[in-house]
Amino acid sequence: MNMKQNLDCLIKPSTRAFRQAGKKLPGYSLFDWLHGYVYGRWPYLYISLATGEHPLSRIIGPLARLLFPPIRPDDTDRITFADTYHGKVVPLAAATQLVTVQQAVAIEDLEQIIPYATARAIVLQDPDHIVVLECPCRAARPNPCLPLDVCLIVGEPFASFVAEHHPRRSRWITAEEAVEILRAEDERGHVHHAFFKDAMLGRFYAICNCCACCCGAMQAQRSGTPMLAASGYACQVDGDLCLGCGACVEQCQFGALAVDGVAVVDTDACMGCGVCVAACDQGALALQRNPAKGEPLEIQQLIAAASL
Repeated sequence: MNMKQNLDCLIKPSTRAFRQAGKKLPGYSLFDWLHGYVYGRWPYLYISLATGEHPLSRIIGPLARLLFPPIRPDDTDRITFADTYHGKVVPLAAATQLVTVQQAVAIEDLEQIIPYATARAIVLQDPDHIVVLECPCRAARPNPCLPLDVCLIVGEPFASFVAEHHPRRSRWITAEEAVEILRAEDERGHVHHAFFKDAMLGRFYAICNCCACCCGAMQAQRSGTPMLAASGYACQVDGDLCLGCGACVEQCQFGALAVDGVAVVDTDACMGCGVCVAACDQGALALQRNPAKGEPLEIQQLIAAASL
């Protein structure tokens, strides 16, 4: 057996599949693939460095700021960090659609929905292949929110890659189990984000269930890096039904609600996640379409539109 055959025996099938998928993608370089491999292979190190929880963050942080300096108001063409790695807020119903797709999907350009320069395609191969992974953001925190196993990896080659490389931190689940995880996280007040990354073949690969105290993307958003796109909806309050109890304020992960007699929405801060709606026992809150918040990521509607 020669050296190449020896190396082939050491390479996991999912790694080979990931590499083959990258080779078929125009403009996707070996460097892009290596970046994706490192991200997928060592996500806990990657995220702990990004969130500042790792001791090496003091060295990596200045380097990252050098590579991805903050965007200037007059600089609209430069690719920023948020263009390469970002999330789209998806209410529970839309998140449920993403884990219950029963067909392959290939929608390449979603600029109106995913308003970033890169990483805005939905290409679902084997969409019923779903793995739940222990959340790298939560795992990086000293006192994380629980449970840890709430990150949903959807479709190939990503699901098999995560399952093969993280057997102790992940497991295969059915679409029904994925829906139950989404529902339980929604009840806990956590926000569903569909994540996209340039190094992950420039497309959607996961749904993370996020809390402001643990999530690196929400932390970056608060610090001025626009990593999250709103859902396309915003919260509306029915003042006749609202009792001003404040339950919605406690649940809001974006600090978009306050009580002044009744609940009041800061529409600029609201990302349209819908967590507050479920928290209101009076039915006083609802999500309403808001064009200023972009277009919704609702996969069944996108599939129907693509077939016209």
